[in-house]
Amino acid sequence: MAPRRRNPYPGLVAVALVPTLLLGGCWRFADGRAPAGSASPSTSSVAPGEPAAPSALTTPVMSVRRAPAVLARDVNVSTFVDDLQPLIDVIDPTSCLTVAIDGAPVTAVNDEVPLRPASNVKVITAAVALEVLGPEFVYTTEVTGAMGDGGVVAGNLFFVGGGDPLLSSSWWTGPNQKFPPFNVTSIEALADSVKAAGVTAVNGSVVGDASHYDDEWYLPTWGDGVRFSEGGPLSGLLVNDSREAIDRSSNDPVVGAATVLTQLLRERGITVGGAPRAGTADDSPVIASIDSLPLPAVLEQMLTTSDNNTAELMLKEIGLQAGGAPTSVGGLAVVMETLGEWGIPLDGVTLVDGSGLSDENRLTCASLLEVLQHGSVDDAVGQGLPVGGEEGGTLNDAFQEGQPLSGVIRAKTGTLHNTDGVADKPGTKALGGYIPQVGGGAIEFVMFLNGETITNQSEYRPIWELFAGIMAGYPSGPAADTLGPR
Repeated sequence: MAPRRRNPYPGLVAVALVPTLLLGGCWRFADGRAPAGSASPSTSSVAPGEPAAPSALTTPVMSVRRAPAVLARDVNVSTFVDDLQPLIDVIDPTSCLTVAIDGAPVTAVNDEVPLRPASNVKVITAAVALEVLGPEFVYTTEVTGAMGDGGVVAGNLFFVGGGDPLLSSSWWTGPNQKFPPFNVTSIEALADSVKAAGVTAVNGSVVGDASHYDDEWYLPTWGDGVRFSEGGPLSGLLVNDSREAIDRSSNDPVVGAATVLTQLLRERGITVGGAPRAGTADDSPVIASIDSLPLPAVLEQMLTTSDNNTAELMLKEIGLQAGGAPTSVGGLAVVMETLGEWGIPLDGVTLVDGSGLSDENRLTCASLLEVLQHGSVDDAVGQGLPVGGEEGGTLNDAFQEGQPLSGVIRAKTGTLHNTDGVADKPGTKALGGYIPQVGGGAIEFVMFLNGETITNQSEYRPIWELFAGIMAGYPSGPAADTLGPR
């Protein structure tokens, strides 16, 4: 257990309050000394049948009441720091915690110690993607070929991947059936478009083209226990996370994707002569294409369900769009460069993938908090985070209905188990995100719990419940919505 530290923030808050109180006092004094004749009449003449004009706010223009969220924070933060002490006391040297309100620091424990962040890495991948790719970005998948008379493609029909990680059949419920994909791109709709374009037969094969990215299917730092079951194979053309059918996966994701499309075309009466295979498209024209949903919807899918393949393919897309290399290494270079441009503290930070599956990622509570503060609870990343107690997301079984923060907290979970038998090797239970406040603003927080058995519910849940109870108690004094202009 970490020794109890003297917290510097109450003193800082007291100093910050001085100009606020002086400003409020000056305006109250000025308001009281205003000449009697300078006040506007409190009533006005309204003609019969005309609507009454809205009452004017009586709060002076420069009153601190014009910034209610700031005033509420200043009034409540000192008590909040005291309330957080029981949580601070259980953060041992292998873990970290940091809390802020609207960017203003409240408390921090071990916040500069590099720790295992697990899937909280996805918050960084999402934030950089939003910056680099932009909210209008979509993935585009194409079908190309030389269609001749009668809708016959004499050669091959090329299935050209654009990196879309959510290209799915209607039957695909995802690698984790607890969290099925929801913002998907329908491969059936793509097959329908091929039919609508007039294709009646393909004399050759459906050839999958995955050259949009490199051919590294798995990150070298991933252990055997997470490959395929948790992440990968990674491919520029990926359908159903490399499943050809409900009960069958593919040895090659590109051949698997071509197999799925071949079957769908045949179901639509289009004959296909050759067996599905992998290859590279020629310069034949586009016959049909399909776009994914815009980036915010893809981010929501990735963050809410903690979708590892989506995070990793998005990392490659970041590298392609901004770094000139459609690889994980290229994407990571862009991520680190972007974090540096944002002024994020990077001492001790090591990122080796985009999903957090690797045990070699290291992140500090301070660095992730500043990434959260660079964005906000209202942007595509904040709105994409799972919500406490809501079905379909990784917080569905925590902060449930009737419990503190249910339906309020938006946060990314992170879990890594110590499954390889290495003595004293810590697992991870991470939580980082926002707690929106009534009247505006949010508490920003990051908590990394590292420990050999921390992923046991009996260990981390009491800490989460303590955290939730304290956070739900803020503000203990006046809230922002009671301090607004009157």
